Amino acid sequence: MDRTATDAATTSGETPPRPRRGWPVFTAVAFAIVVFFLGGFGGSFQAKLSEVSKNDNAAFLPGSAESTLASKEADKFLTIRNVPGFVVFNRDSGLTEADRADIAAAQVAVAKVPGVDAPGVLAPQFSEDNTTASVLVPLIGKANGVEVTGDELQATEDAVLDAARQAVSQDNGLGVYPAGPAGLLSAFIEVFSAIDGPLLFAALGVVILILLVVYRSPVLWIFPLLSAVLALGIASMVVYFLAKNEIITLNGQSQGILSVLVIGAGTDYALLLIARYREELHEFDNRFDAMIAAWKGCASAIVASGLTVMIGLLCLTFSELNSNKGLGPVSAIGIACTVIVMMTFLPVALAAVGRWVFWPRIPRTDHMTDLATHGYWGKIANTVVNRRRPAWIGATAILFIGALGMTMLDTSGLSSMESFTNEPDAIVGQKLYDASFDRGAGAPAVILTNTDAVDDVIRVAQEDPGVSKAAGSVCIQPDIAKLADLAKQFGGAPPEGSVSGCLPPQLQVQPIDGRTIVNAILVDPYDSAEAVETIKRLRGELHAIPNADVLVGGSTAETVDVQAAAIHDRNLIIPIVLAVIFIVLAVLLRALVAPVLLIASVVLSFVAALGVSAFFFEHVFGFAGSDQSFPLFAFVFLVALGIDYNIFLMTRVREETFEYGTRDGIRRGLAVTGGVITSAGVVLAATFAVLGTLPLVFLAEVGFAVAFGVLLDTIIVRSVLVPALGADIGKFIWWPSKLASGKD
Repeated sequence: MDRTATDAATTSGETPPRPRRGWPVFTAVAFAIVVFFLGGFGGSFQAKLSEVSKNDNAAFLPGSAESTLASKEADKFLTIRNVPGFVVFNRDSGLTEADRADIAAAQVAVAKVPGVDAPGVLAPQFSEDNTTASVLVPLIGKANGVEVTGDELQATEDAVLDAARQAVSQDNGLGVYPAGPAGLLSAFIEVFSAIDGPLLFAALGVVILILLVVYRSPVLWIFPLLSAVLALGIASMVVYFLAKNEIITLNGQSQGILSVLVIGAGTDYALLLIARYREELHEFDNRFDAMIAAWKGCASAIVASGLTVMIGLLCLTFSELNSNKGLGPVSAIGIACTVIVMMTFLPVALAAVGRWVFWPRIPRTDHMTDLATHGYWGKIANTVVNRRRPAWIGATAILFIGALGMTMLDTSGLSSMESFTNEPDAIVGQKLYDASFDRGAGAPAVILTNTDAVDDVIRVAQEDPGVSKAAGSVCIQPDIAKLADLAKQFGGAPPEGSVSGCLPPQLQVQPIDGRTIVNAILVDPYDSAEAVETIKRLRGELHAIPNADVLVGGSTAETVDVQAAAIHDRNLIIPIVLAVIFIVLAVLLRALVAPVLLIASVVLSFVAALGVSAFFFEHVFGFAGSDQSFPLFAFVFLVALGIDYNIFLMTRVREETFEYGTRDGIRRGLAVTGGVITSAGVVLAATFAVLGTLPLVFLAEVGFAVAFGVLLDTIIVRSVLVPALGADIGKFIWWPSKLASGKD
């Protein structure tokens, strides 16, 4: 609707002219109905996402990673590739003879579980103090080139524990725990499998509470929430089919973030539309005319915001890590579906219901929409514009103080045991295992080399201080098929002599194309910082051997490659995101100075949020550190979502500037959008904070950083820094558009 015509009609007391209606009402309603049924049907796919989710390091790595190349070559020697795991038995007072008999029975029982690599199930080990025993129970991770899904691995691990516990005498006090990579992977998958229920309901509960406070209506909150749920259903359906056909990679992290992002961003867009609709209901007698005016008034801001977030997220496709590469399109699909639903179903539903949806605060046609001179935010806007220089200098100082905490941010990575905020059975079992046995057993470094250089490779590996010096720690890979034949002669397990040192050549894998495979047991747990350093050092030492053409793989090597790829992604993608968002803002605002101001403010807010988060991670929550991907995740969401609120503000400011000039445009724009954008920020912060309910340090850190950063951006940056600095600069912020030649 034309602003001049509206003001003239308001002054004369007449109802403003009707806005031109676009598509016929029937078309809009039909489209909304289609969206409704698609969202309802798609909701069933929310629970199916875990079926197509991949949560192991190898699935995230690019094909060029050394550990990936080593894994592919190792498949030539092994028809079955397993995931090492242990069942740990513990009695603090010491294992009894009855316990030992139960443990032997458990060894036989777990070897019979489908999905277990039975020939690899070894005789129990007993600790020196006789309090702990362990049985190596490797799970089949890949057989004949076919990968086993995460859900199948978890089901097998659960079956292994059930079999072991059933073999133990009931209520005799003997503890039975999982351990090793299989146990820890199962614990991760179990957490991610809970995302569909508790996380979603927690997010919805938080949003309902906030909307009740914001609207003070027992009815209105239903519509934005229903729209967000429909958007999530459509997004889940699209993501499911893309992940199932391996077009994108979905993991538990992106699955959880998808739910939170759609609920949070969807509620934000709904708040903006509903606020503008309420405003227009004061001008129009006909609710459909009011909705058309509201839709036209905020469509550009919502669509521009959605496009900015989507483009920023799609920059993640430049990642080396498949997990990051998958997060980009997964989240972008979520935002696209959200924008579609909020621009189709929500306005039709609200207009169809009528004014009573705002009960008990029903807006009347009273032409009282000039909010720039009314209310709490009108006073704030006047203060910010009138005292603009002290305001933006003070806001900048606060952000710089927060940024000082960046020195405390540790992104060296987290081990699996440091990755949980609670202590699942797998962590308990791993601690018991590490305290009693060779901590590097079960997940050796896998070394592929030319056969002619194998002796040199073994010698160099044995000399490394991070490699175990026990007999049989560095050996050519055993031939599993031959061991399986031998195992049948020993009650389902290989003879004890086979694990005392390297096997004789006739029981080792035979060279293929002049290549062979060597296993090296490390001193430290496979995902520890010490093991990571050992692999880095081993690669340097082994790569230097002439004519060896060594590839070093295995679980620890995958961790090394994941960390390196995460650092590469961070350094590459952050500049790309900034450049892309600058271009979008320049096109949207038709200016160059304003986009620079907005991006600089959001980046400063991001750094301050990381600084404050680092302080809380170390001194309040007691986290051991942060994942290498944490800064990138926080940056993408904070910058993309932070720009959202600046788009909401500046598109309205630009609209007001045409009529009132830059400073009065900022004053009016801030007053009109202040309440709704602050409410939107609170909603988004609360939904991301819900990630902290999952017992994973990474998601808890991302949730806290984004929640705090959004509040910081909403309260300090968008409410004070940007409008105050914009008012101080004046009309020059619109350079080189024609607004730069207007009035300040």
